[in-house]
Amino acid sequence: MHILNIILVVVAIWTIPWKIYAVWVASKHDQKKWFVALLILNTLSILEIFYIFKIAKKSWAEIKADFAHGWKVLKEEIKFKKTS
Repeated sequence: MHILNIILVVVAIWTIPWKIYAVWVASKHDQKKWFVALLILNTLSILEIFYIFKIAKKSWAEIKADFAHGWKVLKEEIKFKKTS
């Protein structure tokens, strides 16, 4: 049972960022059907990756820049909460 827990954690760590990013991109592009499909379906990130690269036509550089910006905002928010 222990190995199953490890596998589930690894799958979650892999899936969650892709899902969040794909849903965010679909929302930005006002693609409601993709937004709902990406939010509901769990395909171990296959559908999310397909959407990001083929439908939204994002490049690795754009994805890295978006993740870097999101990470920076998150760190600033955490710093702000610590000082408040």
